[in-house]
Amino acid sequence: MISQAIQEALNKQVLMEAESSQAYLAMASWAEIQPGLEGVTEFFYQQSDEERMHMLKLIRFINERGGFAAVPPLPQPMVTFPSLKKLFEEFLKHELQVSDSINDLVHLSLTEKDYATHNFLQWYVNEQIEEERTARTLNDKLELIGDDKSGLYLFDRDILNFRGGDTSKKR
Repeated sequence: MISQAIQEALNKQVLMEAESSQAYLAMASWAEIQPGLEGVTEFFYQQSDEERMHMLKLIRFINERGGFAAVPPLPQPMVTFPSLKKLFEEFLKHELQVSDSINDLVHLSLTEKDYATHNFLQWYVNEQIEEERTARTLNDKLELIGDDKSGLYLFDRDILNFRGGDTSKKR
């Protein structure tokens, strides 16, 4: 059985993962109406699906441990972006916030001596390492490209094959 404090903290993470899914869905929708960003569009649709899976994994864990996972209401995410560069900056910013939240959960689980939750959260810790690396690298690539249209074309074409620096790993 999980403590009330752990249940509340995990439910906050459920909200964060749901917000992530919505934010990335909005990013995908924005990218889809931009000419020539089919790869970026698909990348963010996949990111949205992945974040939803993260949310469901948390919900199931809370319920399996005797808690109650609450399905949260969601605020409206940002739906338009002034540029592709700004979209990816928001992506990185969001992943850093998720990492901070996961780290807070890990700390709480150790403070509460809830080693089952601590063990469960290690998957999220590792996932966030990959997510941050992906977001940073994609931002770095866009910085290198600048206003080069051919570079942007290649970026869009290759983004679906890119996962945290390992181009052999697809989602």
